[in-house]
Amino acid sequence: KEELRLAQAEHPPFGDYACVEESEVHHIHGTSGTTGRPTAFGISHADWRVIANEHARVMWGMGIRPSDTVFIGSFFSLYMGSWGVLSGAERLGARAFPFGAGAPGQTRRAIVWLRELRPTVFYGTPSYALHVAETAAEMGVDPREVGLRILFFSGEPGASIPSIREKIERTFGALVYDSGSMAEVSPWMNLGESTARVGMLCWQDVAYTEVCDPLTFRRVPYGAEGTPVYTTLERLSQPMVRLLSGDLTRWEAGPSPCGRTYPYLPKGIYGRIDEMFTIRGENVYPSAIDEVVTALAGYGGEHRVVISREEAMDELAVRLEFDAATKSAGEHAIETLRLHAEEQLRTVLGVGARVTLVPPGTLERTEFKARRVIDDRDLWRKDRAMGGQR
Repeated sequence: KEELRLAQAEHPPFGDYACVEESEVHHIHGTSGTTGRPTAFGISHADWRVIANEHARVMWGMGIRPSDTVFIGSFFSLYMGSWGVLSGAERLGARAFPFGAGAPGQTRRAIVWLRELRPTVFYGTPSYALHVAETAAEMGVDPREVGLRILFFSGEPGASIPSIREKIERTFGALVYDSGSMAEVSPWMNLGESTARVGMLCWQDVAYTEVCDPLTFRRVPYGAEGTPVYTTLERLSQPMVRLLSGDLTRWEAGPSPCGRTYPYLPKGIYGRIDEMFTIRGENVYPSAIDEVVTALAGYGGEHRVVISREEAMDELAVRLEFDAATKSAGEHAIETLRLHAEEQLRTVLGVGARVTLVPPGTLERTEFKARRVIDDRDLWRKDRAMGGQR
């Protein structure tokens, strides 16, 4: 991605890899630029049709049909996810409701519209779907009442984490599907589940996917873990050749029980190489913590992970909400949950974590990609470099 940013800085606005005239660009999307110079995606008319066609194929593979109404509960801004789903739903012939997300009070309005229109399909992020469910409960609405039969997601790990998937399916009474790769390789649904639900299929005729060693960039054998590398096959504007994703996954050879012969990712995309952190010699991925805490009976729906350093020793702390039932059960139940959480985290991660429980609704919810890890060790390093004075 850094190479793409540099290319656009030297050859604005779309870089020296645009491969089409600027006049041929039909859609402009991009990154937010929160971690550096924003990257612009210049997409031609022909490529927008490709995105619509291929997304419609993948959505069909999930069981979405022209008779469905697709409620799009994610940002309509630079973010390619929402626009990609809209284009696919329209091409499929389904009814699309581009509701969006992020405006004040919009989640409560979403509940009203969900009850009124009774859409059959919901798209967003897993964390936002859970936020919608919590908001519905506050309004006295059972999420099962709205009539969804499919929720599909992208943007963050979660839909392929068993405990999160099961919670969403149980809450809404619907099936969950995972999808998504990188906006730069749109059609970004080149990774997407089918009705077989064995994991995200690598739709190799949409964009060719290899799972590679992140150091050598060489393809790893089936069954091994690595990072996806993508090559677009139909893009005329800003085509990508072996673009390193930095995500983390494991792949298996096809065919899938649905009959498609693509390789697939049985656990989906479950982290990023640059999100892994090391605590006392143990490599820890945020998704592993997510899986542990969301499986706890008594989990209240949100948590935060704080990594700090005390006297040259790394410390891992987890702030965890307990649910209303645990609150009603009293202090003994809360303490039992805390001890059980610490035990489960130690067993799975191989390192101890200090768990603090907080009441339901204490931690901020998100309507986009959840960011739950705070690494304060850089502050410690700066403090030490300044002689303990900040």
